[in-house]
Amino acid sequence: MTISTDEAAPSTFTVPPALAARADQGMRLNVELTTRLLHGFIREEIAKVGYERVVVALSGGIDSALTAYLAVAALGPDRVRAIMLPYRTSNPASLGDAHRVVATLGIDYRIFEITPMVEAYTDWEEELTPKRRGNVMARARMIAVYDQSEAFEALVVGTSNKTELLLGYGTLWGDMASALNPIGDLYKTQVRQLAAALGVPQAILDKPPSADLWEGQSDESELGFTYEQVDQLLYLLIDERYSAGELVAEGLDPAFVRRVHALVQGSQFKRQLPLIAKVSQRTIDRDFLYLRDWGR
Repeated sequence: MTISTDEAAPSTFTVPPALAARADQGMRLNVELTTRLLHGFIREEIAKVGYERVVVALSGGIDSALTAYLAVAALGPDRVRAIMLPYRTSNPASLGDAHRVVATLGIDYRIFEITPMVEAYTDWEEELTPKRRGNVMARARMIAVYDQSEAFEALVVGTSNKTELLLGYGTLWGDMASALNPIGDLYKTQVRQLAAALGVPQAILDKPPSADLWEGQSDESELGFTYEQVDQLLYLLIDERYSAGELVAEGLDPAFVRRVHALVQGSQFKRQLPLIAKVSQRTIDRDFLYLRDWGR
């Protein structure tokens, strides 16, 4: 999904050294502990609701590759199915990298070309912005993924990282949709740390992050800042609970802080279940609250 705001972010940005060191130290993973925790999370959360298998939308990018590696280690290759969902403008290298992952992990996979599905809509609604077209593509992909989850009797494992979720850099009911998400509390730079430690192919580690929505598209050029830059800022805002004003006073670029803070606030609705109007004594999501595995 694309992001647009009235105020452009600076193309160059640095966090003052002391704060950068604080953020980098805070985001440094204990790889062994994190891996063990995420393996347990995947195993336990699918078992709690009576499932044994998962499906992963495998794009050829680092996030979905790491998710597949974690799922296979947690469940075994026979319980993981990858779904590859290219569009006619997708970079062929993305599909090649996805093939490299499934070959390395030894997992079952399906390839579904989403072009006819997407263009059935885009031919009807011709004046689509890149943002709208990207949203249609993301949601078309999840139609296929969720159907495959039914066919495979599996849960959909999410591939959105913490940076994307906080910035709203994703499509609601598209790439953000899942039953459980093992990497949603890892910033993008932490995804890179863990993926490198777990042996994700170097070609995937090295390539620029991209939603592959059009030729030459990259996340960082679209956002206007690098993941390293924004992760340091997000860590200070979210984990360390600095206010935007405090960070500006510490020497951070005011325009950059305002932009990121606005993106986090403006995408809050994407991180919540749909709001239900309360008209009864026991309203779902407020009064009717039970654990995910209630009744099992």
